Amino acid sequence: MKNILFIDRDGTIVREAKAPDYVLDTFEELEFYPEVFRYLGKIVRKLDYEIVMVTNQDGLGTKALPTETFWNIHNKIMKAFENEGIVFSKVFIDDSYPEDKKPTRKPGIAMVTEYIDNPNYDLKKSFMIGDRLTDIEFAKNLGSKGIFINNDEALGATEINSKREELDQTIALQTTSWKEIYQFLKKQSSI
Repeated sequence: MKNILFIDRDGTIVREAKAPDYVLDTFEELEFYPEVFRYLGKIVRKLDYEIVMVTNQDGLGTKALPTETFWNIHNKIMKAFENEGIVFSKVFIDDSYPEDKKPTRKPGIAMVTEYIDNPNYDLKKSFMIGDRLTDIEFAKNLGSKGIFINNDEALGATEINSKREELDQTIALQTTSWKEIYQFLKKQSSI
């Protein structure tokens, strides 16, 4: 059975865009997360994880985030990772707003149903890496564990259905360092 790393995009592999909208919609805002290429590259080359991107992109295709703007930046991000030998097997993008309450929007897991009850994947040994509490609740809803890139404890707090204390049980690692993520996953691989 394969283990998966579900990985958020903004705030995780690229820096989170600034408030108030947290929307990465200009190349000037595009900044890769420190050491992500080095350590996600090591994870891909040395550890046995399939990597899958799962991201909420509020209002994709609307005036707030035009499709062309999004895809120009997103394709540049994906090409940069591909150039470093880091290829996501799948990319799932939800374009809804929190108030839409769609089951495809994290923390909902409807985007990734192909992995649920699939004998080819071991969700208990899989992780969601993200910078929002919605990413951690997504992990909980999948029966996986979460790696919380905690640069802002409150991100996603208004969108979760679980109590914060419940989510603490899902968090396997809390960090701001891709080096620590790699070291943690390397230890997990030897267990």
